[in-house]
Order: sequence, then C-alpha cells, then structure tokens
Amino acid sequence: MKDLKPRDLLLSVQHLFAMFGATVLVPLITGLNPSLALFSAGIGTLIFHLCTKFKVPVFLGSSFAFLAALTAVIRPDGSTIIPENIPLAQGGIIFAGVVYLIFALIAYFIGAEQIKRIFPPIVTGPIIVIIGINLAGTAFNDALGGADISAGMTGQAALNLGIALFTLLVVICCSIFAKGLFKLIPILIGIISGYVLCIILQLAGVFSMDFSAITAASWINIPFKTLDANGVPFMSLPKFELGIILSIAPIAIVTFMEHIGDITTNGTVVGKNFLEDPGLHRTLLGDGLATLAAGLIGGPPNTTYSENTGVLATTKNYNPTLLRITAVLAILLGLIGKFGAILQTIPGPVKGGVELMLFGMIAAVGVRSLAEANIDFSMNRNTTIIGLILVFGLGISSIGGLTIHFGSYSLNLSGLFVAVLVGVILNLILPDTKKKVGELG
Repeated sequence: MKDLKPRDLLLSVQHLFAMFGATVLVPLITGLNPSLALFSAGIGTLIFHLCTKFKVPVFLGSSFAFLAALTAVIRPDGSTIIPENIPLAQGGIIFAGVVYLIFALIAYFIGAEQIKRIFPPIVTGPIIVIIGINLAGTAFNDALGGADISAGMTGQAALNLGIALFTLLVVICCSIFAKGLFKLIPILIGIISGYVLCIILQLAGVFSMDFSAITAASWINIPFKTLDANGVPFMSLPKFELGIILSIAPIAIVTFMEHIGDITTNGTVVGKNFLEDPGLHRTLLGDGLATLAAGLIGGPPNTTYSENTGVLATTKNYNPTLLRITAVLAILLGLIGKFGAILQTIPGPVKGGVELMLFGMIAAVGVRSLAEANIDFSMNRNTTIIGLILVFGLGISSIGGLTIHFGSYSLNLSGLFVAVLVGVILNLILPDTKKKVGELG
C-alpha cells in the first residue's frame, strides 16, 4: 500500500466502473439483491486473492453463465419474483462452489489437461449457446415491461420496446465506436442512458417510475439485516433441493472452462503463467470459495472478470493491490442503502435493452469457442455431439425440465444438466472417425 500513488488509486475506481454494470445486472435480472451482489463480489475477490497468495490481479463479479438457471428458479414465469425460491437458488449456488472445489482438487492431482479432455470445446461451446438462447424470452419480457401485446405492438408496449431499443443502441455504439474507459463500460453507460430517458418520459407524463424505495431506504444498511424491495432479508438461509441443485451446480463445468481461459488471458497480459504459479488449483479454490460464500449470504455466483483484465491491458498497471482496493470499494457501495434502492428502481425496458445485447453475446461466445477450437463440422461425430446437446438442452428446457419419479419422490432435471450429461458421455464413447456428414458406410 505504501508504494501506491494517487494516480494508482484512481485506477481502482476505473476497475470498479469496469465490473459494475455486469455485476449488478445479474441480480437485477434474476431477482437477487444488487447491493448484496456488490458486497459478495468484493468479499469473493478478497477470498480469491488470499487463496492465490495475492499474486493474481483479478476481480470476481457476478457470473452470467448462471442467469438462465437462477431466473428459472427465482422468476419461473419470466417476470414475477418468487421470494421464497431465493433460498433454493442459494443452495444451488453453494453446490456450484463445491463443484469448483472438486475441480481444484482434481487439478492439484492430475492437472488441467486431463480435465479439459473430458470437457472440450465441442461440449462446452453448445452448452454456452443453450444458456444464451434460453434467456431470450426473459430479455423480451423485460423489454416489453410486462405490457399486454395481445392487441399488437401499440401504446405502452410500443413505448417500452422503444426504450429497450434505445438502451440497446447506446450499448452497441459504446461497444463498437467508443474509446478508452467508455469502451470498457458499455453496459453501465447503457443503463444510465436508459434510466435518464425514462425520467424524461416520466416528466413528459408518458411513462411511470416508482421512486418510493429510494425515499424509504436508509443511507447506511447492513446487508444481512435489511429487507429488499420484496420484503425478503438480504441474507436468507439456504435451502437444498436436489432438482434445483442439478439445474444450477453443473453450470460450474462451463464456468470452469471459462476460468482457465480468463486466467490464461490474464497471465498473458501480465506476462506471467498463473496456471503454474500460484497454480490452477489455487485459482479454482479461490473461485469456488468465493461462489460458496456468495451462496451463503444470498449473492449470485462469482467468476473472474475479463472486463478488469481489459483495464489491465489498457493501463499497463498490473498491481494486484489495485484490485483489492476495488473489492473494498464494492463492499462499501453494497453498504449504502440509497444506492441499492436506486438500482432496484431501474425500469424493466432498460434492463431488457441491455439483456438483448448480453444474451445474444452469450450465445455468440459459445459459437466462437467452437470456431476457435477448429471443430470440423463435416465429421459425423462432431455434428452428432453438438446437435444432440442443442436438441436435448433446448428441448427439455422448453417443456420446463424432465421429471423423474422415484416412488413418492420426484426429481426435475434441467435441460442444461441433461445437455452436459449427453455431451460428456457422447464425447467419451463416440470414436473419432473421419466419416463425413452424409456418409453411411
């Protein structure tokens, strides 16, 4: 700390901006509390740095990979939050952290390459595509703001969609045309722009926003003792249901592969091999304990953020202490009651506009992972694995899961869980032949 300069402290604030939009958007979409998401992201980052001997300049924020599963549990109809389901989601998040810890143990004994052989891009790529596509309905529900469209796109529905498209346009412009800091925070700029537009429309008398939560909120709150907008304690005790666990925990397989990519990229930017020192098992341990802690206190799952690696590449300052200062700032923001209340008032169409971009990008990341792995789509084996993963994942998700009965007990398997299972099994048992698509002999 004694070697830090005022200029370096400003870089911590820039890291805060880089992670902020994505970190708070996940709880806003799923129905978790955004203040607690900031708090748990800060705590998770400090846990990660402790596990990695304070060597890796990484920030942990809310993971988008879990959006579909968490939304299905907390907002089963795509719009209404069911507060009683939040503890069930916490149980699933805790077990996702446990999956990370298992991978950390395996990585310690056998190394990352053996694990990657079981979960190659031909499996994880289409799984990521499923995550993005399954969220498309949620994006449009939010973009329409719950307006009735049975009579067509008129009145309030058209206005809400217009707000969403304006927000989307701002995000696209910042992502493609902006430079410097603005290019790193397109989500945040999009949310602010959409929010300001809604205020203007309210002043014009054509849109309605409810600011009562801001008035009622205290300036300082203790997350574990404060009620959110739904009257639910920020820290509720986790509950464990096998079907929910199996719908959430397997997603850690996908984020595990993302983790390897993020840590590799971070090391490339910094000029060090963090997979060797402090070691993949330590970075996985940090990610797992951070996610487990988030589940215990009611935050979304944590994951390493490429947004902050982008800041490292831009500023050329790789001091891990800056990320720990950012973590403390995130914790402090999570303790400001008025700030959390403002986040709760973000209109649905504004969230929907950002979601239209993000969910499409999630699916595109899956496609990109297949392209970068040079998957040969002319091979029967490859198209069979990818095709069946997509059909099982999307098909079972469209019917609300696959229910299996064991006497008086029933187990609901999510499409994502079945897709992972199908992909792993097919990848291990199908021979790597050279038959082209359409060849029968």
